[in-house]
Formats: sequence, C-alpha cells, structure tokens
Amino acid sequence: MTENPYSTGLDRNEANYVPLTPLSFLARAAYVYPLRLAAVHGQRRQTWAQTYERARRLASALTRHGVGGGDTVAVMLNNTPEMFECHFGVPMCGAVLNTLNTRLDAEAIAFMLGHGEAKVLIADREYSSTVRKALEIAGGALQIIDVDDPEYTGPGERVGGTDYEAFLAGGDPGHAWKGPQDEWDAISLNYTSGTTGNPKGVVYHHRGAYLNALSNIVSWGMPPHAVYLWTLPMFHCNGWCFPWTMAANAGTNVCLRRVDPKLILDAIRQHKVSHYCGAPIVHSLIINSPAEWRQGIAHKVSALVAAAPPPAAVIEEMQRIGFDITHVYGLTETYGPAAVCAKQPEWTELPLDEQVAKNGRQGVTYHAQEGIAVMDPDSMEPVPRDGETMGEIMFRGNLVMKGYLKNPAATAQAFRGGWYHTGDLAVMQPDGYVKIKDRAKDVIISGGENISSVEVEDVLYRHAAVMAAAVVAQPDEKWGEVPCAFVELKEGAQVTEAELIEFCRERMARFKAPKRVVFGPLPKTSTGKIQKFILRQQARSADAIE
Repeated sequence: MTENPYSTGLDRNEANYVPLTPLSFLARAAYVYPLRLAAVHGQRRQTWAQTYERARRLASALTRHGVGGGDTVAVMLNNTPEMFECHFGVPMCGAVLNTLNTRLDAEAIAFMLGHGEAKVLIADREYSSTVRKALEIAGGALQIIDVDDPEYTGPGERVGGTDYEAFLAGGDPGHAWKGPQDEWDAISLNYTSGTTGNPKGVVYHHRGAYLNALSNIVSWGMPPHAVYLWTLPMFHCNGWCFPWTMAANAGTNVCLRRVDPKLILDAIRQHKVSHYCGAPIVHSLIINSPAEWRQGIAHKVSALVAAAPPPAAVIEEMQRIGFDITHVYGLTETYGPAAVCAKQPEWTELPLDEQVAKNGRQGVTYHAQEGIAVMDPDSMEPVPRDGETMGEIMFRGNLVMKGYLKNPAATAQAFRGGWYHTGDLAVMQPDGYVKIKDRAKDVIISGGENISSVEVEDVLYRHAAVMAAAVVAQPDEKWGEVPCAFVELKEGAQVTEAELIEFCRERMARFKAPKRVVFGPLPKTSTGKIQKFILRQQARSADAIE
C-alpha cells in the first residue's frame, strides 16, 4: 500500500481536532461581547456575560444533583430567557435537552417523559395543571424545577419544591464545563407530532446543531448582532437551532411568551427587530392586522417562512408591506430548515407574481447540508428536471438526525437507500430548485387524475376573504375522491361556498376545484401548521391518518 504523501504522522490530536459543539458559541459571545445585550424579556435585560454565567450555574447545579452524561432533562417552557439558557446549561453538564410542546395534553407529555427517561423536568408554572396530571400518569421519581416568570400573571402554581432562580443560585458561575467527547453525541431530543400512535423521538447530535446554527446565518445572510424576535417556539426543533445561532451571531433575543400580531408588531417597532421566523399563519396574522399596528416600522425586517408550503398570496402581501421573506424547508428530522429558496438577483426584475412563484419553492440545500434530491422512492433514481415528474424529497448530510430513540425499525425505514425519506412529494424544476407538490398522503386521486392539495390551497388563499385554507380528499361515488376545502375567513369577511368554488374554477382546471367548502376555525399545531389529519377524519378521507 502506498503511504499517503500528505501524512504528518499524527493527523488528529487535541491541538488540531476539537469535537464541534454549539456550546462554544456562547462562551465566545461572552468573551468577545460580554456587555452586549443578549436577551430582552419585558423589563428584563440580560447581557451575554450574564447569560453565560447563568448557563454555567445551571450546568453546575444539575451536576451537583446527579445529572450527567446521557441523562435527559425535559423542559416545558415558553420563549423566555430560561428556555434559552437551558439550550446551553443542560448539554454543558453532558445531559440531553428534551423541549416539550407546551400545547400537548397530559397523556402525551407523560409518554415523552417516560420514553425519554427524563431525570429532571423544568416547567413554567403556567403549565402546572398539565404537569401534575402528566406526573400522575407517568409515575416514577422526577425532580421538578419551577420557573416563575414575572411576565406571566395568569393561573398556575409551583409543582415541585425547587424554584429555578434558587436552583441556579446553588450552581457555580465559573463552572468548568466540558464539551462532548464525540461531536456525534446527543445534544437534544425532539418528539414528532405523533398523529398516529405514539410520537417518535428525534435525536440531534452536537455536530448537526453546530453546523445548522452556522448555516442559519450563512444561508439567510444574517449580519452580525441581529435582533431576533422569538415568534417560533423554541420547543419546535430547538427553535430551528436559532438559540445556538443567536449565540454565534452575538445578537439580541427578543423573547415573546405567545404569538399575537399586535405584540409582534409592537416588539418589531420598539426593539428594531431585524429577523424572525414562523409558519405561514404567523405571517398571515401580520398582513391581516390593522394597518395602524404597522405604523412606525420603517426599517428592513427579514422573515423566514416554513412548516408548510407558503401560499403565494402570503409571500406577495409580505413583500407589499415591506417585509423581506425567505422560504426555507425542513422537518424535525433535519434540525428544522435544511433547504432554502436561495434568491437570484435577476428575479427582482421579474413581475411580482413571477417573483412570488420563484420565492415560494423549497429550493436548494442549506450550506451545511450535503444533498437534497427528488427521487423515485422505489428505484431511488432521481426524477428528471422537468417540473412535472413527481418523486419524494430526500436529504443526505450532517443536518439529518442520528435516528429515532429506541426505534431502530423506524430509523432503518427512514434511512433506506442511504437517504432520509421525507414523505413529501415534489418535482425538480429545470433550474435545479425543488418544488413541493404535496405530502404523499395529501395527493387527491380523482377519476384517475392526481390533484395537488397545495395547488388548490394556493388559489383559495388568493381570495380576499380567506385567512387560512386546507384541502383534503373526500370520498365520491363517481370519481373515487374529490377535493374538500376547509376555510377560515378573515374577521368580518363574508363569502359563500358557491362563490369560493366558482372562484377556484375560474383559476384552475375545473376538476381540481373543491366540490365542498367547510367554514370555521382550522385545527393547528403549536407552530401554526394546519392539522390535516383531523380534517381528513372530518371529511372521511380514505386515508384519514397522518
């Protein structure tokens, strides 16, 4: 065997190789910008030096209470400084952070606490009722640490005997934490929505968290010291890795306990927010808010939209009010966003509707993701770049989960063929950009013709009265199944079922138009994604499961 001519005799050692971890971003921010504002929450202000000290106290206190490598620390918190600190303090002691969806019921929380084998639960008192019920169901010993946020004045009480601030006071502010021995060690555990059976636990590693944190900056083009508004829940895919991104960016986190359009716009105006993320419904709330709420916002605001394909109408209206919106795409299994609709300079010369069409695509890989492809899931052959042939979107690279906790069969199924299978159907367009057509289960087959529910929804969103829309299959004796639309109207708006159906027929092939329209509030997840599995059940779809 020929010796490698570039061998140095000692290729990897502690001088030239340190396992990647996003925890290093916090240490750097505190070292370089100790007095720069890190967090704003109501009247509270916190610098990067103070944030680092509190995270180290948390790591130290957890260590003193027997929490260490491989243990799970669950948190049920809002977008507050405590939640941000947990993204660093928990893995600093070697433990794995499990952020719980605050909107779930006690049964779901109990399952996650048991399945993840949580040793400690840090919870906001707003959720004390759910936490108590979950603990009764789960059983077993679990240390509870209560967070009493002064910004919360609603009902709720402490569940455990330990207050978060008192717990931190018992920790060492100079705690000498260590990074992971292996960058592939787990850093966090995130549960999928679990619409059929129990949810799956998605395991992230330090390497992926580090890379996606940086990729958020590069792929979005974030300038240093951005002012970021927390409209996206930090419990969702660890806030798309933005807690770690903001430490790398040494920017300012503007915390927000709940999504409310007036609170969002007030915060943008007061704190000169430059960036925020959210599902299409968050952006819809903004564009449909009274114009006076937006007065005084003259600076550039950049927004990421994801969680579902954004309706063209939403992208267009955001542009009209001066918000620069970028579409990203990903899943819990890909650390949040792993693809971006990278904008091309020449698009700005196109008519607005054409710009919107291009900006509404799922796009190309994030900088730190190695591959995105649209392939036939059986042959694993890429589909042609014709914008017509549908295949399944697949990912490969460092921004793909380690796997599903305690579920090797599901992990193997997801990774078959050497790619992560998303379950999303798409086409590859001639310029190499991916465009989602539907979830595999959301394609409506009517009389042998495939109808994309996303295409029908896009048309519905163009109607001035429509706030939100979702289309699913409804059984039909003649055609097998036909589109059924569920529509949520804007406040004070009026439109009839017949008018909406005719509106669609005028703008697309008549067979694609919904045959039925149901009005009323739409069921949504905590991130604003419409829960189609519930609507499929209501419409009695053949595939009434997620």
